[in-house]
Amino acid sequence: MLGLTKPSYREQDNHDLSTVMRSFDAECRNCSPASPLQCISECKAYKLKNELRTLRKALSNPDYMRELWNVLKNETRLQILQAIANSRHTVGQLQQELKRKGQIQSQTTISEEYLHPLVAVGLAAQAGEEYFATTFGLRLTPLLGRFQQLAQKLPAHSECYEETLLQSLLTGPKTFEDIEIVISQKNVARVLKRLSSAKLIASPKERDYIFLFKSKRDPNKENFTTTERKIYDALSDQGISVGTLAKETELSARIIYRYLRCLKGKKLAFCRRTPKTYGLTFVGEKLASSMQVVQKIVEDTWDSSEIVVKTPDPP
Repeated sequence: MLGLTKPSYREQDNHDLSTVMRSFDAECRNCSPASPLQCISECKAYKLKNELRTLRKALSNPDYMRELWNVLKNETRLQILQAIANSRHTVGQLQQELKRKGQIQSQTTISEEYLHPLVAVGLAAQAGEEYFATTFGLRLTPLLGRFQQLAQKLPAHSECYEETLLQSLLTGPKTFEDIEIVISQKNVARVLKRLSSAKLIASPKERDYIFLFKSKRDPNKENFTTTERKIYDALSDQGISVGTLAKETELSARIIYRYLRCLKGKKLAFCRRTPKTYGLTFVGEKLASSMQVVQKIVEDTWDSSEIVVKTPDPP
């Protein structure tokens, strides 16, 4: 039976794995191997199914996504995953590969700190003394460049509140109160500070929370000073911040606030406080989008493993 080699599988990256699995089942029904041993040793479909059965055990862990993010937040692990995605490597060969990149690592460190975590989350597997990227690992390798940024900007070992919030903000900016629903209330301030420092999220400056609006009262019924008229004409029904109003009128914020009291007294203007919101920066959106792709790959892999578990191999 014809199976999928690594290059041909990469061409399937834009298709969900469950569809590939169903096509495998159709091919298996029409396959006539010379012996069961040939099927086990040569069939790529058989090997992929075994991979998915093994991976399903890891995916069943309720903390799997947290563990996966923590594994990916390590540049050396990403380099090793890239290397074993291209070809199989022994620990000794990986040691030499890292040495060429200027990293001196013992074989014990490479095995325990880098390879074992990759195997634990199903990104890598071992055959004899060699390590290779699993099909799941191969699907993630095109994203590795972006996850180097994740490793640089976020804590290596964490509860992954930052990752959760970044993905949540893909739907749009959120207020502090909205964010408290997404992650633990006691962690919100710390997480926001960390993401802001990493320039992954941003929020307006405080002076821009207050917006000024023109009321519906007829201005012809009131007398204006020159400054009052200048400020009133710059107001709009949609609202304007004090900072923007200061630029448009070329007046200081102090003067604007002084004359606004007069306009409010004449019921010609009013203020409305807009809750502070937090949104993704350009870099934050790119990273969060990549994380969402990984999330979808994990969900697709889970669905595919369910097909394997529920569908017996053809006789």
